[in-house]
Amino acid sequence: MNTRRDFVIRPTRAMDIEQVTGIYALEVATGRASFEIEPPGVEEMTSRYEKLLEAGYSHLVACRGDTVLGYAYTSSYRPRVAYRFTVENSVYVRRDARGSGIATALLTALIEDCRNKPFRQMIAVIGDSANAASIALHRKLGFREVGVLKDVGYKFDEWLDTVLMQRPL
Repeated sequence: MNTRRDFVIRPTRAMDIEQVTGIYALEVATGRASFEIEPPGVEEMTSRYEKLLEAGYSHLVACRGDTVLGYAYTSSYRPRVAYRFTVENSVYVRRDARGSGIATALLTALIEDCRNKPFRQMIAVIGDSANAASIALHRKLGFREVGVLKDVGYKFDEWLDTVLMQRPL
């Protein structure tokens, strides 16, 4: 368990998933970082969390007391077996907790956790090329931009890009 400022980064527990679901639901409903259209419920998010853990991926939360401020996880980059040493990362922070170093702490902890596993590369698939905060976060932590997929997502009546960033582990 790592303490940073006034919050703690730790592995996600089943009891955290309701708050994780709330953070993600707001992003799906109003943001462009996720290309999902309908926010998944607690049951679906619990299923996703359990499958990630069963597959050996990381899932972390940043907490202040019992309050989840943000979360980060790794997942399969692509399903074919040749990609098994490459992971994709995701980081989400509550809107009222942004700007306090939580995303940096979560992604740093996620990278460190992955170094203790057989993974060699981490990929960030950033929804919306205008997502300057996420691009800057990843750049700060050693990711480099490797491409932009133009107009691959359609959400809120507009076409959105995806920025691909990569970092060796």
